[in-house]
Amino acid sequence: MSFSSPSTTVALKHSASLAAQAAWTFGFAAATAIAARLEIPHSPVPYTLQTLLVLLSGAFLGWRNGAMSQLLYLAAGSLGLPVFAGGAAGLVSILGPTGGYLLAFPASAAVVGFLVSQERTLLWTFVSMAIGLGIVFVSGTLQLYTVMLHDIGQAINAGLLIFSWWDGLKLAAATMIYFEFAKRWPRLPGSSDIERN
Repeated sequence: MSFSSPSTTVALKHSASLAAQAAWTFGFAAATAIAARLEIPHSPVPYTLQTLLVLLSGAFLGWRNGAMSQLLYLAAGSLGLPVFAGGAAGLVSILGPTGGYLLAFPASAAVVGFLVSQERTLLWTFVSMAIGLGIVFVSGTLQLYTVMLHDIGQAINAGLLIFSWWDGLKLAAATMIYFEFAKRWPRLPGSSDIERN
């Protein structure tokens, strides 16, 4: 009969935690890619479900791994995998008119992850995710203005106001999904010890 030493047990738990981190991080990156393909074509910015996954990645994974999941998503697209809306890929998508939305995904996930960890109320969850969504829209609208429209009024209308109802629905959905799951799992099973701050 063999017995595991305390140090071995700790090492095994740490390895399992690292494996869980990697699995959830890659999982959310993949889910964001799938959400990008569930789109309603619209010019210049399509309707997609990406931001729903961005908000949830930060909330469930925490600020660090939430941001990492979105960096992985952007890296995959930058390297040529067709993971952006419409099956687009490459740096041209990130540097183009709608790239500001994509570039804001890691920051949005990080902010949401940090904020939701501070308080577990429904209102605070909503506020946290609204702030994260706002980061995406500010970045996206500014790049749309700079690269394509050159008129701030048009950019606000085409890059923000026209999506208000759609992203309002996603914001409400993300808030309720996380709030209900967080009653049992503030962080996803197997990753609850990933980070607390």
